[in-house]
Amino acid sequence: MTPAELSRTVVRAVRSAVDAGALSVVVPDDVKVERPRPGGGGDYASAVALKLAAASGLAPRAVAEALRGHLTGAPGVARVDITGPGFLNFTLDAGPAAHDELVRRVLAVGPRYGHGDSLAGQHTSFAPVDEPRALAVTSVVVELLRSQGATAEITPYGSERIHVLPAHLPGVGPDAARWAYLRAAAHDRPAPAAELLAQRDSNSYFRVRYAYTRTRALTRNAHDLGFTSAPGDLGIREGAPGAPHATHRTPGDLGLPETAPSDLGAPEATHRAPGPPSAPHLHRLLTDHPDVLLRAARLAAPDRVARQLEGVADAVLDFQHGVLPLGDEKPLAAHRARLALAEAAGAVLAGGLSLFGIDAPEFL
Repeated sequence: MTPAELSRTVVRAVRSAVDAGALSVVVPDDVKVERPRPGGGGDYASAVALKLAAASGLAPRAVAEALRGHLTGAPGVARVDITGPGFLNFTLDAGPAAHDELVRRVLAVGPRYGHGDSLAGQHTSFAPVDEPRALAVTSVVVELLRSQGATAEITPYGSERIHVLPAHLPGVGPDAARWAYLRAAAHDRPAPAAELLAQRDSNSYFRVRYAYTRTRALTRNAHDLGFTSAPGDLGIREGAPGAPHATHRTPGDLGLPETAPSDLGAPEATHRAPGPPSAPHLHRLLTDHPDVLLRAARLAAPDRVARQLEGVADAVLDFQHGVLPLGDEKPLAAHRARLALAEAAGAVLAGGLSLFGIDAPEFL
């Protein structure tokens, strides 16, 4: 369940409580859900009960109790707790079936995952600008608004204007400069040119694009081993080239990053020691992605999307080492599921870069 879906579930619960006579309030069009703050619990929290308390004539905890009765057992919600003065804390049903459904949903729509119609009917027109950074940010905000169903454009008659700290980054390439303009918050200075040119972990522009290339390499390597993430693919094809039982394959054979001299232009400090796949964290980031896009559109804040892409990239780079079989291991259902998750993460990275107007390369 995504935050947007959970928000709609809470709205339906408010409507049900009103229909049942438990509450007498105006049903809100939208309810904000977010990660729990210190002292909270579960996967998400909402202060909707506190916001409805005055209008209902009840204490916030009484409103929360009324809503909990209509939320308990809702599809995708495993548990609802009340904390503090009346915060609702949601623990989602995050079993294997829910994870599989999330991955299927992402792969079904590909890079457009997270696009929706929450802002349908909203029209925003922006005034044209010449300053490089303001132009980049304005054009991406237009794309974010459109991704959420709004009508947005840059026109000579536009009434809206986005204010950012001016910046100009010649000599780093249009994509790198664009990332720097968008990654920094409006009031912050973009990363310097020297940082954008360095192929190392500290360069978020490199890291996000590199993570995407890793997801593409995993798909190619899996194909060489004879399996895909497609449903119904029950194992390696007979006689497939490079069958895992034939030779011992190392991380290098599978295309995983290896340390190379920096003077040859190879990525620096991208080798990570193999470890257990961090699937839960990656699932959570994918779940949050539609809400991140929606909030970035509403707040005209592309930097929120950039930070989301960085988080997905870091999770992919930690997760990649457990995706493919090693040694004499035969591809199993677990490998296909991990490959599907990696490909879903790649779709999110490609979609975010596309919204930014930045190339998502097959090779880097």
